[in-house]
Amino acid sequence: MGKILIIDDDEVFSRTMGILAGQMGHEIVEAFDMKQGAEIARSDDFDVVLLDVDLPDGCGLDLLPGLKKNLSNPEVIIMTGAGNPDGAEIAIKTGAWDYIEKTASIKKMTLPLSRAMRYREEKMSARKITTISLKRESIIGDGPVMKVCLDMLAQASDSMANVLITGETGTGKDLFSHAIHENSKRSDKPFVVVDCASLPENLVESVLFGHEKGAFTGAEKMQNGLIKQADRGTLFLDEIGELPITIQKSFLRVIQERRFRHVGGRTEIVSDFRLISATNQDLDAMVQEGTFRKDLLYRINSLPIKMPALREYFEDMKKIALYYISIFCNRYNCGAKGISNEFFDTLKAYPWPGNVRELINAIEHAVTCAKYAHTLLPIHLPINIRVYSARSAIKRQGQEDFAQVEKDSESDNIESFRITMEKAEKEYFEQLISLTRGNIKEVCRISGLSRSRVYSILKKHGIGRKA
Repeated sequence: MGKILIIDDDEVFSRTMGILAGQMGHEIVEAFDMKQGAEIARSDDFDVVLLDVDLPDGCGLDLLPGLKKNLSNPEVIIMTGAGNPDGAEIAIKTGAWDYIEKTASIKKMTLPLSRAMRYREEKMSARKITTISLKRESIIGDGPVMKVCLDMLAQASDSMANVLITGETGTGKDLFSHAIHENSKRSDKPFVVVDCASLPENLVESVLFGHEKGAFTGAEKMQNGLIKQADRGTLFLDEIGELPITIQKSFLRVIQERRFRHVGGRTEIVSDFRLISATNQDLDAMVQEGTFRKDLLYRINSLPIKMPALREYFEDMKKIALYYISIFCNRYNCGAKGISNEFFDTLKAYPWPGNVRELINAIEHAVTCAKYAHTLLPIHLPINIRVYSARSAIKRQGQEDFAQVEKDSESDNIESFRITMEKAEKEYFEQLISLTRGNIKEVCRISGLSRSRVYSILKKHGIGRKA
């Protein structure tokens, strides 16, 4: 039996789905708008969320990121009466399990739920095993976002598929690549790192493929390349987006056949390596620009892993900070230190554009500056972080003061202002519908809003979609 949350303002549909899910043995909780749904989702653990798009107080798709960050990380099925390709793409990319249109067919409505519950059960059973046995040195965190990453890590470790790890600079792509190797059946074999950004362009082929004696000036003896050194182990191509376009075709053949020749050689050499690649670049955009081969991208991207930015899992920041504070205190032999609340408040206020790597550097800076102090304080952090915190505090206080003044002076007019805005919104969209003769695509273009948001507004004000 699972626990299901239905967020839908259509009470008849919601009740019907509740009855069907109840007959399947599941516990049902209902919510009829975004605010109520978000509050219920935060207060309890759910296995599946059935989420409508057009809700009275907004677009249901806007709830999706928050739902996926809940501790239980439920499977979210988007159910809409007016589906559109853009909405489907947004939903799937944001982590929805499925995106379906509401129909009168009971089977079509219950089948995705049954499959999601079965998938959920299998995933949770596998997670119990892998969470205990997974080697994850220096990968800190147990929040919902990190759990998703660890699930992907376990899946990659148990596979021989080519892995592409993407994410911003400093998110830990190298740590994850090494962890995949350490948890794989090849953990006792070489883990060979190739920094594509630092490969000298005139020697790329030699470094990767190796060379025969006399192949070029300075080649005084035969030398195996990094690909051969990774034989029976793992080859990690860091910053693969920097691999020269002239080499990409040759490397594509190596991935396909695991065979290649030394520079200046005639005999084919075999290397049985497992490939992991990483990049902070948008390889799809590079394909469009012609700077990265489409066929190579397909080959290296069998199993994609997207590393989250630190700002996406702040719930684990304190654990990460404590872990590295302990490491640096031991490294610099300065004993355990107390940590003030203000120290953590300053860390949380900063956006961390450099992600975990920047946080680690800031922690090392703080421990070094506080070597003879008993407690870590904001004063020990790098000056740019303290400046940001100070500016943010002043800005926040100014906004609070302004809001208080506005509240004090206009408290009696808040309702009338809201009504005025609602009337203006209704009048604007009535004019748009009339002007475009009900062409929703044109309404979206002129208003600059998404199709799902437009439908939500039309539904709220009872505006017909035809001229």
